[in-house]
Amino acid sequence: MTPETVIEISHVWKIFGARADVALQAIRDRGLTKAEVLSEFNSVVGVADVSLDVKRGEIFCIMGLSGSGKSTLVRHFNRLLEPTDGKIMIEGTDVMALDPRSLQKFRNEKIGMVFQNFALMPHRSVLDNVAMPLEIRKVPKNERLRQAAAILDIVELGAWGAKFAHELSGGMQQRVGLARALAANPDVLLMDEPFSALDPLIRRQLQDEFIRLSKILKKTTIFITHDLDEAVRIGDRIAIMRDGKMVQVGTAEDIVMHPADDYVADFVAGISRLKVVHAHAVMQPIDAYVSAYGTIAADARRVNASETLSTLINLAIDDENPIIVQDQGADVGVITRADLLRTVIEGTEVS
Repeated sequence: MTPETVIEISHVWKIFGARADVALQAIRDRGLTKAEVLSEFNSVVGVADVSLDVKRGEIFCIMGLSGSGKSTLVRHFNRLLEPTDGKIMIEGTDVMALDPRSLQKFRNEKIGMVFQNFALMPHRSVLDNVAMPLEIRKVPKNERLRQAAAILDIVELGAWGAKFAHELSGGMQQRVGLARALAANPDVLLMDEPFSALDPLIRRQLQDEFIRLSKILKKTTIFITHDLDEAVRIGDRIAIMRDGKMVQVGTAEDIVMHPADDYVADFVAGISRLKVVHAHAVMQPIDAYVSAYGTIAADARRVNASETLSTLINLAIDDENPIIVQDQGADVGVITRADLLRTVIEGTEVS
């Protein structure tokens, strides 16, 4: 692991069934498909040879349709599920080598989890719910309540500490769940579709809240979702899974502009490129443009390489002249109206 890498998993397999080891060997020896493994060994391939790494402070979204293996995979990071094979490293710790007592300690101190189900204790106050991870660590009562109150303030629920879960809305309960996961100051957050049970408006508000918190706390986060719009809004990088396999990993822009296969292309076909695609992905190299069309006007408009497609289109509406793209103050590319139209058309789903 490099110093910047917090999570690294290598060749992780999860096969459900009494003959999992035999089924895995047959996959390796004979190249069996998922359907063939089910038929021959009565075993189900949940995760198939997945490798990935997550950098410090990164929000890494894992997404896919139901049955793709994303929720199964996330439960391997802290060994809620035992992999059939593979290696899991978190903060330099070989998670697979931990004995039960060490594993429990590792979970309590290093990892916070937020599930779709809020799982709040109904007989405890909001403050006591948030303080639970610290209570498990045997932190003195006054100190754990102080820390829990500070986290509630961060998620803007400071005035609700004395209330009980049933007195809060669904969105507020999920914020309590997030606060509880943060209370022990974990190195890693595992979030399994935390907002998917909420109404669309509340869901978007919580996405915004999570983005705000992420900028403040900079927690390394694995975020599971089936919603591509959510992944695009939240994720620094996105991994798309299908049938237990990792199909493609990259930024939202990478995946939208360069899908790895037809499955991914279909998956992202409905995503608007306006906020996802940036100037550096649309531009043509400045040298090639100058060679073809001659010099560029000194007063040409200039934008940063990170400018969004939406802004570029608005600039092009009023002025048909090329836009110059800059990176660290140097002119590196040119964008014409034709470049913008081509990008928009290629990103339009054709019925």
